Amino acid sequence: MLSPRLVLLARAPLAAFAAMGILWGGFAAVLPDLKAQLGVAEAQLGLLMLMTPLAAVLAMLVAPAVGAGLGRLALPGAAFAMALAFAGPGQVHWLWLFPPMMMLCGAATGLTDVLMNARVAALEGRHGLHLMTLCHAAYSFGYAAGALGTGAMRDAAWPPAAVLGGGALVAGVLAALTFERDGRIDGLARPEKGAGGLGLGPVIGGAIILVAFLTENAAENWSALHIEKTLGGSPAQGAAGPAALALTMGVARLVGQGLVTRLRPARVLAGGAVLSACGALTAAAATSPGMAQIAFVIMGLGSSVIAPTAFSLVGERAAPEARARAVARATLYGYFGYFFGPPMLGFLAGAFGLRAAFVFAALLLALVSVLAPLMVRRR
Repeated sequence: MLSPRLVLLARAPLAAFAAMGILWGGFAAVLPDLKAQLGVAEAQLGLLMLMTPLAAVLAMLVAPAVGAGLGRLALPGAAFAMALAFAGPGQVHWLWLFPPMMMLCGAATGLTDVLMNARVAALEGRHGLHLMTLCHAAYSFGYAAGALGTGAMRDAAWPPAAVLGGGALVAGVLAALTFERDGRIDGLARPEKGAGGLGLGPVIGGAIILVAFLTENAAENWSALHIEKTLGGSPAQGAAGPAALALTMGVARLVGQGLVTRLRPARVLAGGAVLSACGALTAAAATSPGMAQIAFVIMGLGSSVIAPTAFSLVGERAAPEARARAVARATLYGYFGYFFGPPMLGFLAGAFGLRAAFVFAALLLALVSVLAPLMVRRR
């Protein structure tokens, strides 16, 4: 059950998750204005964002070494860097500057993501509590706040520079809350020769997280464009698309904080994937902004439990001394989907339309039902 004790215990990663949500929520909701500012189409925008995941993956590869080297300053440093990076893309009016700015955003996000998930896994192992769902709820609520705030600012004709700059300021305040006296993440350092490997747990869990984040983040990034361009909605209605998805996921994760500990993980994963796929198909078939918003609510309900459950399973099934490294490895695999999802759907949208992109997301979610039993059986 949710309690003040859990919130205080997970304060640092909660703040990091919320900061990341605010930044990406604002970015997704301001994407139509960034597209207009740069003067590009959906497919070109997807191409311009392609360097973002490459930078994120490189940062994730070095994240364990950074975490081991900086100790308790690792997570606060990464969170501050992430806040600063997101102030950049809104300032850009030239195409050649946009990819480097997005690379900084991707690198800082990738570094923060590995460290905050590893910190949650360390806290779960130390205290014997389930905290992953709660922390991912903070991301969802942050994302919704960023998207809704951006929608209001866009209606007030704020330029992208002011919108993203405001989000970066709020994220910077949250980054200050990630500092802990005992915030060192043990188990991130490279093991000595002859130590046991991580096994297939992080690979299978990472594949589940990849599917979850690919579909979730792609929907968050392209739902505003789908509502505005495909269905003729207003900027406020467009911002409500990713906000509805994120708010639903946040509420579902808070409600499910205790529920996921009482249900079989395989059923949680498979049931969430089926529900999320139904939402994606509904979004593809939507004929009005309201119908699309309902579809994103359904997607949010299903997607809310997939990634946190998979992260916790990876940590539970790893040896205590390898728990942080296992979660870091699964994060690396999983966030290929988080970052490659938006560019991939951008290419699909440019070639076949946004409706086809959401059908593709539904097909990917079917893979979770195959991978879930394999993950649950790992020891």
